[in-house]
Amino acid sequence: HLLLPAATSILKRQKQLRRKNVRFDQVTVYYFARRQGFTSVPSQGGSSLGMAPRHNSVRRYTLCEFAQEQEVNHREILREHLKEEKLHAKKMKLTKNGTVESEEAAGLTLEDVSDDDIDVENVEVDDYFFLQPLPTKRRRALLRASGVHRIDAEEKQELRAIRLSREECGCHCRLYCDPEACACSQAGIKCQ
Repeated sequence: HLLLPAATSILKRQKQLRRKNVRFDQVTVYYFARRQGFTSVPSQGGSSLGMAPRHNSVRRYTLCEFAQEQEVNHREILREHLKEEKLHAKKMKLTKNGTVESEEAAGLTLEDVSDDDIDVENVEVDDYFFLQPLPTKRRRALLRASGVHRIDAEEKQELRAIRLSREECGCHCRLYCDPEACACSQAGIKCQ
């Protein structure tokens, strides 16, 4: 008889635990204005991308709506990427793979690439990687389009210094460590 009440309480506890399962039925997306970053280090140039400290809008989606929204956004990004590739190919053709100067090639812009030349529908969107590094010019254009009027030029030198410092790691000790000359030891790190 002593086991019966204990078994009942264990079953009740299991039912309570089952009710507390986490279920996801919506996605909340916070939108932030774009700002100059000062927090990331792009692989080249300055003008890192960042975001405002506070969001400027919020949108809630069901999981299905969010998946559809992502699909639309990714297709648009893919369309722009394919247009840029097509523009580059046109310029290379007009300059004989970059060996001959061409005024016509220099004057080409994305508007010169027709949407008919781009076949987004036959490309599997999920196969494309969307977090591609952006060139410096593109980052600066994005910042200006987002209302950033003054781009801090000092960031370029700071980012260059960080990239250079990352290339050199550890100390210059060979065979033995001299704690008075070892950069690692002076920084309180074991000699590298």
